Amino acid sequence: MKTTLQKTPAQIIGAAVLGLGLMMTSAAHAGDVAKGEKTFKKCKACHYVDKEKNKTGPHLVNVINRPAGSIEGFKYSKAMKESGLIWDEATMAAYLKAPKKFVKGTKMAFAGLKKDADIENIIAYLKSVN
Repeated sequence: MKTTLQKTPAQIIGAAVLGLGLMMTSAAHAGDVAKGEKTFKKCKACHYVDKEKNKTGPHLVNVINRPAGSIEGFKYSKAMKESGLIWDEATMAAYLKAPKKFVKGTKMAFAGLKKDADIENIIAYLKSVN
């Protein structure tokens, strides 16, 4: 017995609406650069984002897709140097959520960001300036 899969107009429209909704949800979670810049004020005491100069923490110029522990002249913890991490969006998000849990032995004293939206916004900001 042979069957054919034909979609009704309602099914086609439903699939299109679902797809559009998923695209809009992804865009909504892409982060807000302006809000990220504001939230980044919590990070400014230890990190530059606009010049290749280290503070208490390493500079964050071109941090997205950079290997962790790779800035010349910055004294990283052994844990960070040996982590093998690449700072892609997913890794950065997990680290910003709970740095000391994500890289046990990190020197970063910051406890982490509680809100996912703040993390997404900071990542959007970092991407925008690099």
